[in-house]
Amino acid sequence: MIEKREFYIDGRWTAPAAARDCDVIDPSTEEVCAVISLGAQADTDAAVAAAKRALPGWRATPPAERRALIERFLEQYKARKEDLAEAMSLEMGAPIDFARAEQASALPWHTKNFLRAFDKIEWLRPLGDHAPDTMISMEPIGVVGLITPWNWPMNQVTLKVVPALLAGCTMVLKPSEEAPLSSIVFAEMLDAAGVPPGVFNLVNGDGAGVGTQLSAHEDVQMISFTGSTRAGRAISRTAAETLKRVTLELGGKGANLVFADAGEDAVRRGVQHCMENTGQSCNAPTRMLVERGFYDQAVEIAAHEAAATRVGPASQPGAHIGPLVNKTQWDKVQGLIEKGIEEGARLVAGGPGLPEGVNRGYFVRPTVFADVTPSMTIAREEIFGPVLSILPFDDEAQAVEIANDTPYGLTNYVQSADPARRNRLALALHSGMVEMNGRSRGAGAPFGGVGQSGRAREGGVWGIEEFLEVKAISGWGLDAAE
Repeated sequence: MIEKREFYIDGRWTAPAAARDCDVIDPSTEEVCAVISLGAQADTDAAVAAAKRALPGWRATPPAERRALIERFLEQYKARKEDLAEAMSLEMGAPIDFARAEQASALPWHTKNFLRAFDKIEWLRPLGDHAPDTMISMEPIGVVGLITPWNWPMNQVTLKVVPALLAGCTMVLKPSEEAPLSSIVFAEMLDAAGVPPGVFNLVNGDGAGVGTQLSAHEDVQMISFTGSTRAGRAISRTAAETLKRVTLELGGKGANLVFADAGEDAVRRGVQHCMENTGQSCNAPTRMLVERGFYDQAVEIAAHEAAATRVGPASQPGAHIGPLVNKTQWDKVQGLIEKGIEEGARLVAGGPGLPEGVNRGYFVRPTVFADVTPSMTIAREEIFGPVLSILPFDDEAQAVEIANDTPYGLTNYVQSADPARRNRLALALHSGMVEMNGRSRGAGAPFGGVGQSGRAREGGVWGIEEFLEVKAISGWGLDAAE
């Protein structure tokens, strides 16, 4: 049994103000694997106070010093990457090989991209040739609260903590209570890298507790949140009382537009992407829109690909998907699968219940529905499980209409051999990101959406600028001594 009850506050591991244990459940076995503490108002206040005390010194550090800290942090990753992978595999069910290759490796990937962008930021620059004595100063917003989810723990923690540090902010991190162990390792890495006391703080807790306390705290100038749209709304309402900046990265219902000229590989790739991380990704392409002439063939390919998708415990090596994170999520996904059947979608792979041969753990059968209509629940709600809906379309205009008929707008996908068509669709689709023909976005490209997917932009220079404020200064002394 792992016991990690302390919080990282003001440069040291600190006992909670009051005992409030919280079990961490291994979703592969449904057994308790660790115990943490949930913070109280006193813990949140202590962490925010430490961050506030540390802010003047940290924001005044030269950019080179902030960069050096992150370089030392990257060195710590080399020593602790297996610890990170094992923690995420245990706490949220990522298969161990996937945890190593994708979940843990997100940390150095994003961090190096941030450093590249950081080197190009002009912290103090003239407005322009027309106003040489007006300067623009980019300055840290202040103390920030960072609230992260359980589905991609290190991806999201890195996308918030690293740019906030580089921007000169101090912070309090509240990771998900479902997946806190990897964030504790992350805090140990920053401590070993020499982060000054109070600059980075970690308090475990739930959304109703520490999450709300950070959102309401008058000394917190910004909240950066990744999670559900429902929680994003609640955070926005709470934060409005103190007029703090709120950046939200929320849910999605991505459409994957597959044209006949894209071929069979596009369908297989779409199914694999939907099932990755057991479907627990906000940018999963969960709606596959297929050109009608290719539709029947695509349904057959997708059903075969889903049936071939293996399911197994997170501790087991190999290429398979693991369990959902908890019983609540399992019940939700099962209910939506049942809803798809009830509303008349054609089940072509998977279905309700546990996979064959499984009698415990929050595992789901990789599921594909065909003949889905845009009004069906499974075509409109974010399922957050390994469930794919396939819908036909007749032409580009109808494909765009169906794809954009959603309150979400995170990532859409286009599969076609016609470059002119791809370009037209990329501009017509209403989302923060469009990925085409299986090509990932370039290093440092912003991640974020529109509508009920939130409007944060994480990664690269955009991710750092989220934590900066712009100051305009007139009458700058151009002849002043350096």
